[in-house]
Amino acid sequence: QVQLVESGGGSVQAGGSLRLSCADSGRTFVGYTMGWFRQAPGKEREFVAAISWRLTPYYANSVQGRFTISRDNAKNTVYLEMNSLKPDDTAVYYCASTTKLITRERTDFGSWGQGTQVTVSS
Repeated sequence: QVQLVESGGGSVQAGGSLRLSCADSGRTFVGYTMGWFRQAPGKEREFVAAISWRLTPYYANSVQGRFTISRDNAKNTVYLEMNSLKPDDTAVYYCASTTKLITRERTDFGSWGQGTQVTVSS
C-alpha cells in the first residue's frame, strides 16, 4: 500500500553536507507523518526527525540545529538536509511513515524504506 524509497546517501568528510530524499510510490502520502531513523552497526535503530502533513517538524536532540526535515506534498517526497556532519552520524538512514501526528517510537511507524548508507570520515 505504502512504498518508500530512499536516495541521496554517500560518503563525505566531517563538516560536510548531504541531502536525503524519500519518495512515496504508493500514493498514500496524504495525511501521513513522515520520519527518518538511523542505525549504526551493532547499535539500535534511533529516531532522527519527523514532519507532519501540515509541515510541523520535530527532531532528536542529537541532530537539533544541524539537520532539517522538509516535505514536498505535491511530489510525495520527504527530505533530510544534513549539515555539519560528524563521524557519529555514520549509519544506514531509513524513512518511515505513521498515522500518528507526533511520535518518536519505532513501533508507531508502519511502513519503512530500504535504507541508504551515510558515511562520514574525519
